[in-house]
Amino acid sequence: MTYRRFKHEALLYILAFLVALGMRFIQLGAMPLTDAEAAPALQALRISQSAPTSLDPHPFYILSTSLAFLLYGGGTNFLARFFPALAGSFLVLAPLLFGGRIKPRPALLLAFFIALDPGLIAISRQAASPIFAITFFVFTLGFLNRNNSSLAAFFAALILLSGPSTWLGLLGLGIAWAISQMFNRRTSSSAEEVSSVEGQAPAESDAQPFTFKIEPAKWTLFAVSFLAVGTLFLTVPDGIGAAFASIPAFAGKWVQLSNVTPLIVVLSLVIYQPLALLLAVVASLRGWVKGSPRIMFLSVWLLVSLLIVVFMPSRQVSDLVWTLIPMLILAALEFARHFNVYADERREVLGVIFLTVFIWVFAWLGFAGLTWFPPESREYLIRFWMLIGALVLLVLSLLLVAAGWSVRTARIGSVWGLAIALGSLGLGGALGSAGMRGMNAPELWWQTSIPVQAELLRASVDQLSEFGTGDDNTSEVVIVGLKSPALEWALRDHPIEVVETLSTTSAPDFVVTPFEMDPALESAYRGQDFSWNQNAMWDTANTSVWFRWVTLREMPQAGDTIILWARDDLFLDN
Repeated sequence: MTYRRFKHEALLYILAFLVALGMRFIQLGAMPLTDAEAAPALQALRISQSAPTSLDPHPFYILSTSLAFLLYGGGTNFLARFFPALAGSFLVLAPLLFGGRIKPRPALLLAFFIALDPGLIAISRQAASPIFAITFFVFTLGFLNRNNSSLAAFFAALILLSGPSTWLGLLGLGIAWAISQMFNRRTSSSAEEVSSVEGQAPAESDAQPFTFKIEPAKWTLFAVSFLAVGTLFLTVPDGIGAAFASIPAFAGKWVQLSNVTPLIVVLSLVIYQPLALLLAVVASLRGWVKGSPRIMFLSVWLLVSLLIVVFMPSRQVSDLVWTLIPMLILAALEFARHFNVYADERREVLGVIFLTVFIWVFAWLGFAGLTWFPPESREYLIRFWMLIGALVLLVLSLLLVAAGWSVRTARIGSVWGLAIALGSLGLGGALGSAGMRGMNAPELWWQTSIPVQAELLRASVDQLSEFGTGDDNTSEVVIVGLKSPALEWALRDHPIEVVETLSTTSAPDFVVTPFEMDPALESAYRGQDFSWNQNAMWDTANTSVWFRWVTLREMPQAGDTIILWARDDLFLDN
């Protein structure tokens, strides 16, 4: 089945792609690399320098990034995140591959949803993130849908090189598919029984069955692609082992513990994707009532992937990315139903849109006001009931519009009004997830342990090195009692040695230690403390703190402190 395209569709896809590029590449290197990002980035840097190194289970990221470092002649924060950002941007074009299954309008809406989704933006701006697994998986299905088994086999090989998140996504999809198959069998049996009694033909499905066949030659292409990309054309044989190491790495996620509670995981969807979540819920209810196999499968996939993250002991908010795919598809399918506005009802619809946005803004101001008063105060109670009253007023207003004009006018106007109101909240979350508010406004989608003063530390070492030796990169740095890839990455231009204890006979130019003072260094070194590993205190925040974060992005943060020791003779006053 093919659908008729509409005017300026290509230009709109280009616009969506440019939006995605902007949200993923602007200030891409501004935020320092965390430990989780710096470890594979350091491995990529060592490969580019032909230095021996072991590989984490992210072979595609490490090998592709090593090429970028090799061409540039070194590593930067921007280059370390370049390929994830590029993969996340191209994901916007994936809906074009599903023609015949998704109509042009919801497909285009899906492209914009992907471009502006806070979660997808966040992981696209992180090194060694799940964005590779998601992008390659979607492109594999898309090319299978296009009957292009060659490209499907190539991207399927890349999936296996994309890290442990691959198995999280496949697990959720496999369970959802099995559950959907059971429902489909029961539905088909019931339909056949009714049809046989009434003498009618069974009703057709709302979507074509997703069937595909891969020729034996394509398996050869799959194996060759896996071997060539996974070893960087046979130059890094350890890449294959790193690919298979993603399986035990994923299994380990079920025995590790996390400080991210299930409530935080669920709340993140409400806070960052309010519009998509609401539309997905409405689409799911409508699909189950009407018995739509496509909607039923997507809703089951959404629920299963969410429950897996909730019950996984080592859960992180970033694990929700596999939940976002079915949710955004459902949201696009539902939102596309509210675009056909007749000429004679435009004024009424605009009136309902204005009314919905106005009441919502009033309700939001009331919600924001709650953060300024203690919960026991009279002012707090007044604003709380004003918030409830505004929401009740919105519901009553829409009911009156439905009774006075039409249900259609109330439905379309309210959906567009909520799209503007909730979409603005989602856009704010997207800007925050992209780091455009700065590191003092933490986001749930960010990785933990952000080294907030990494650049200051690097600049201090470079400056003192130039003062003492005449070269800002020749001074040796010894890291004592700290296992921090982010620290090694920040000082990557210097010769670095990581030890548990400092030898009494050595006198390196710089020593980095934990905050505890080392008396052995005080006589020959000068020390300066730096803030390190900043973390938002999500798990200890109470309700009023959460309200303040939702409105102002203010959250108490805690972190570690390290000390940089510089030998006395490096200073100009000696």
